Amino acid sequence: MKVVKSLTLALVAIVASCLTQSASAQDNTLLGAGSSFVYPLFSKIFAEYGKTHDVKVNYQSIGSGGGILQLTNKTVDFGGSDAPLNADQAKKIGVPVLHIPMASGAVVITYNIPGVTTALNLTGKDLADIYLGKITSWNSAEIAATNKGIKLPDLPIVVVHRSEGSGTSYIFTDFLTKVNPDWASKVGKAGAVNWPAGLGGKGSEGVAGLVKNTPGAIGYVELIYALENKMVFANIQNKSGKFITPSLATTTQASNVDLPANAEVSLTNTDNPKGYPISSFTWALIYKEQKYNDRTAARAKMVLDLLWYNIHDGQKNCEPLNYAPLSKSAVKVAENILKSATYGGKAIL
Repeated sequence: MKVVKSLTLALVAIVASCLTQSASAQDNTLLGAGSSFVYPLFSKIFAEYGKTHDVKVNYQSIGSGGGILQLTNKTVDFGGSDAPLNADQAKKIGVPVLHIPMASGAVVITYNIPGVTTALNLTGKDLADIYLGKITSWNSAEIAATNKGIKLPDLPIVVVHRSEGSGTSYIFTDFLTKVNPDWASKVGKAGAVNWPAGLGGKGSEGVAGLVKNTPGAIGYVELIYALENKMVFANIQNKSGKFITPSLATTTQASNVDLPANAEVSLTNTDNPKGYPISSFTWALIYKEQKYNDRTAARAKMVLDLLWYNIHDGQKNCEPLNYAPLSKSAVKVAENILKSATYGGKAIL
């Protein structure tokens, strides 16, 4: 009986120890959700951060819309978004939210045309007309006009778009809205729109998968996803009339702008003649006032320290993953935004 009692007590002690360790680990685990656009970069930065800090980051790549919803419901420590909050989103949150720029990247137009392995030249107007369902074949006169010398097949175009609210969709539709009046009046820009045509894929992975497996398909994904999946992608005409190949260099050119104090700015359809026109900053979103839901000051400091690392030491991970790092002036803006965060009305940093 004494042996059984001793074993029982030992088992209770082991379970209690495991629960304590689990709770302790959870206390050191920050929760983030949102942008799939920045997911490859965040994964690398957070892994590096964990090597030198007793902090783990659980970031769920669920799309910017999902990240904003999680932030609205106060179920995460930070959100990731490729678009600033719109008026409706800000109203639902009800309190000030800070937008901290993390890096900038490119959304590329990828396609699956059997027999065509070279980069096509596409204008913004034609791209919007494809997504409006007005241009329906790859050998259309509009596409042929900007791709002389390339034999385009008489193949139906299968439009692919994101199925969920997405910052990548916002960047894409923001560009289309600027370059095609018909798109602007009928569809507009948003993370989730009423797509006039096409198939929906969940996440960048879903869009990439549909394009790779569907002859005639066209879709939009982040540059890193296209490169990792060895997908061809188009040169897109910018405001200067030049067809620009998406790359680290051309994204950097597009992001070479003076950020406003709140860091909320659109880079699409850049004025820079060397810039790729479907580029965007990506932001981490946090509450300006960090005292909520029994949140401790220590946890708030963990969040701010992580994001401070992102805009400094973490920037070295941008270029290897084809994201454009923040400029010195952009880092200064990001620093000032982080320094404005408070806990109980007092500055955290």
